[in-house]
Amino acid sequence: MTVNLQETRLAGGVVYDGPFLKVERDQIRLPDGSTSHREFIRHPGAVVILPLLPDGRVLLERQFRYPNGQVFIEFPAGKIDPGEDHLACARRELEEETGYTAATWRFVCTIHNAIAYSDEHLELFLAEDLTAGEQKLDEGEFLETFSATLPELLEMVRRGEITDVKTIIGAFWLEKILSGAWSPA
Repeated sequence: MTVNLQETRLAGGVVYDGPFLKVERDQIRLPDGSTSHREFIRHPGAVVILPLLPDGRVLLERQFRYPNGQVFIEFPAGKIDPGEDHLACARRELEEETGYTAATWRFVCTIHNAIAYSDEHLELFLAEDLTAGEQKLDEGEFLETFSATLPELLEMVRRGEITDVKTIIGAFWLEKILSGAWSPA
């Protein structure tokens, strides 16, 4: 027997509409018939790039993240523009943030990184056969790129130096792909 877990929207709407995200508050009907409220963030989604340099090293970034007040180590990533193809976004973000372009792209997976309070989804792509170019950062964007071997990347995760969920998931996918245990989706 399958249990009904569906929640149904009764009323509500946008309580904040900004250039980056929207916050909504809805009244809902719960599976048992009672009502409650849900507050959540609407986000257009983003891409995450797992860039492999020709020598096998992984290209990473350091970037200050204001909500947490600290610098994080991350894979290149960025928000999908309205109507933008996911792969086109990945290509754009890799070049803007790092200056690199990639000749080979493979879709890896989709992750939902904040399911309790957001509809954001992240599309992960493996980028290979990289060629260096000029970084084209967005206005107000500041970051530093660097490279690491896969064992170094995994050790940074193990030591807690990398706590960003998209980067941790990407690192584990990369380990499986490079070992031959998994193929991209």
